[in-house]
Amino acid sequence: MTNIIDFNFFQKKALIRVDFNVPLDKTSGLVADDKRIRAALPTIQHVLKGGGSVILMSHFGRPKNGPDESFSLKKIIPCLTNLVGCKVHFAYDCIGEEATFLSNKLQPGEVLLLENVRFYKEETMGDMAFAEKLSFLGDCFVNDAFGTAHRAHASTTQIATFFPQAKMMGFLMRGEIETAEKVMKNGQKPITAIIGGAKVSDKILIVDNLLSSVNDIIIGGGMAYTFYKALGGEIGNSLCENERIEACLLILEKAKKLGVNIHLPSDSIIADEFSANSQTKNCQSDNIPSAWMGLDIGEKARDAFQNIIAKSKTILWNGPMGVFEMEPFSEGTKSIATAVAMATKNGAFSLIGGGDSAAAVKKLGMESQVSYISTGGGALLEYFEGKELPGIKALEN
Repeated sequence: MTNIIDFNFFQKKALIRVDFNVPLDKTSGLVADDKRIRAALPTIQHVLKGGGSVILMSHFGRPKNGPDESFSLKKIIPCLTNLVGCKVHFAYDCIGEEATFLSNKLQPGEVLLLENVRFYKEETMGDMAFAEKLSFLGDCFVNDAFGTAHRAHASTTQIATFFPQAKMMGFLMRGEIETAEKVMKNGQKPITAIIGGAKVSDKILIVDNLLSSVNDIIIGGGMAYTFYKALGGEIGNSLCENERIEACLLILEKAKKLGVNIHLPSDSIIADEFSANSQTKNCQSDNIPSAWMGLDIGEKARDAFQNIIAKSKTILWNGPMGVFEMEPFSEGTKSIATAVAMATKNGAFSLIGGGDSAAAVKKLGMESQVSYISTGGGALLEYFEGKELPGIKALEN
């Protein structure tokens, strides 16, 4: 794999896979959150300053049956133009005559955005012929789409085959990997992982893999109740995956052998129904009445978790502590965000693992108060599970 710093982009057309799958405002149709576009700017600007031109390819949404106006990348052109600071040419197809014509006439310092690669089913199939057609448009390949690195798609993986001496990671991709490794391999101790979310099945592999790297694991969200059920607790109508009870017991046993502290919420905010208008009260997490369900961590749990986070030097956070979209059950997640921000201010390194955790930090206006927010939820999760990411492997081979 070539290092992007060492590559000479002078008069080269750089085919850059980015992740511009950004949310749009329902009223204006304009980009509602430009974080992923801004994240790709260092790579784009590096190529342009090096005397090259840039051809951007991305997916956008999940179109089902070919071209669909509602999934057209042309919607992001105003935002992209403003951020890049130059005119952005647009090809209404990602392959074919128009894309080839616009690519051929592209001059150094110019940017071309291709239409949504997922308008072709061959993209998600990882079709080699489709990847080759994309490769004809550029002189080198840069993968800067960490958010899709776990997908073996044509524009993220197969395309690298056609650039054996000219394939490389962009700055965003490299930064994501270095940041993840800082937690997994080079983190200053004590290292704390905060794992939330609804299901044990979604996070069990992460928890298991983290046991060899961290000192403390805080478990919140719906998944905590499967652990309590495994320990013989009464969890009422709380979310529980009975088929994962054995896995929870194995995790607890393994953690004990490795000297890793597993922290479950001692108390919960419980409700008599899954609704923002339900009756609520604070209750011991292992003694929830039969008609009630745990929907957030309780007051004692918040205090205990904040104390653990305050003592941490490296922090990974992935997943909310409760149903934070509903105001009565948002305090647990808010308390974690506040604690992580405070620990960061005091010198800890904090990695927010995309998805709901990133949304919570953004909602609370704390984006600038943590060390790093990942752009790749699924990709980061698979990395922490110890899986090989196809988009990265393709660059290394």
